[in-house]
Amino acid sequence: MCGRFTITLIHGFFSRFAIENQDIELISRYNIAPTQMVPIVVGQSPNRVEMMRWGLIPFWAKDPKIGNRLINARAESISTKPAFRTSLKRKRCLVPATGFYEWKRVGRDKLPHYVRRKDGALFAFAGLYDRWRERTAGEDIPTFTIITTTPNTLLGRIHNRMPVMLKEEDEPLWLRREPLEEGDLKRVFRPYPSGLMEAYPVSTAVNNPKNDTANLIERF
Repeated sequence: MCGRFTITLIHGFFSRFAIENQDIELISRYNIAPTQMVPIVVGQSPNRVEMMRWGLIPFWAKDPKIGNRLINARAESISTKPAFRTSLKRKRCLVPATGFYEWKRVGRDKLPHYVRRKDGALFAFAGLYDRWRERTAGEDIPTFTIITTTPNTLLGRIHNRMPVMLKEEDEPLWLRREPLEEGDLKRVFRPYPSGLMEAYPVSTAVNNPKNDTANLIERF
């Protein structure tokens, strides 16, 4: 699964994702956790960035707490699960990131590792979003989930899942407004190449979502 990630490069963010609206203030984040608000890119010719809550709440949900269980969506079953299949057709998004954390089980302990591209550049997870209407206030709450797939060789040494990291050339495909063909989905959901990534152990301070400082991504 993917339960924590980072966005540490703010300079060049808007140009990297060809975003039209630039009225959202961005700050570097070193420990993004579920239920927190995150800048998400949606394709609306041109692209736009919106702040959304991590943990997808389907538009039909009666209880928003369902979002706590839907921070990730498995690529293998995404087209058949009621919570995701509608969003898969027309509500796909980019989840910008510079890295993510994964925990490796060693005996009784789970040791955190930081995973990123070797060049440290911004990339995007494949995400889905939806808008849930809060009944009392009548307010629309935008939420998202991150899709996961089988791990590449690097991540397989740490965990049995990894987030879908999109190749930059596949981002426009993912943001199309129309449904994607099965072949396109298989291409997008392939594990990101191990040779372009690195992973290393970090401090267990990342376990506490209140910690959000640059030292969290330092080698431990």
